[in-house]
Amino acid sequence: MNTNLTWHQAAICKTDRARQKHQRPCVIWFTGLSGSGKSTLANALEHALFERRHHSYLLDGDNVRHGLNRDLGFSDADREENIRRIAEVAKLFVDAGLILMTAFISPFRADRQLARQLLAADEFVEVHVATSLAVCEERDPKGLYRKARAGQIANFTGIDSAYEPPLDPEVVVDTAAHDLDACVAQMLAHLQRLEII
Repeated sequence: MNTNLTWHQAAICKTDRARQKHQRPCVIWFTGLSGSGKSTLANALEHALFERRHHSYLLDGDNVRHGLNRDLGFSDADREENIRRIAEVAKLFVDAGLILMTAFISPFRADRQLARQLLAADEFVEVHVATSLAVCEERDPKGLYRKARAGQIANFTGIDSAYEPPLDPEVVVDTAAHDLDACVAQMLAHLQRLEII
């Protein structure tokens, strides 16, 4: 770390920004296999929050790899760096007083724990979108499982790269067992219990 850097203390703090927005900022970290429904659920939840006049933002895995993380591949080391960068960005969004949703496979527990540790205990909500590999592979919305099975994609999570499911997530959602509206309602109810909204 560069020893010539000094943290600049802003006049407005996270508490001020949250008070202005009438909400408690946090990161809602959606994790699960490709095709599990992370992005679909996060997008629907953001829409529901927007309709309720909350200030939120969604960071999606593919979208972030078009810009901030376009220099990263899919090796284990690159996946770890991908999540490290996202975790740091997420911390900034929370400091801005926003409710941030992240939709990333984020396959490794240690990386998700790193993201959690950057925030206060009540600012991180881990959501395991626990849709089974069989269902995700049947859905295969981007054709990635087919390519992975054919050997055209290496290091594909769930096929030839590990996915470590959360051991104690705050929320477990199964998009195969419940429709989208029910999953969004489950998420809203949890956020209300936590007094985030």
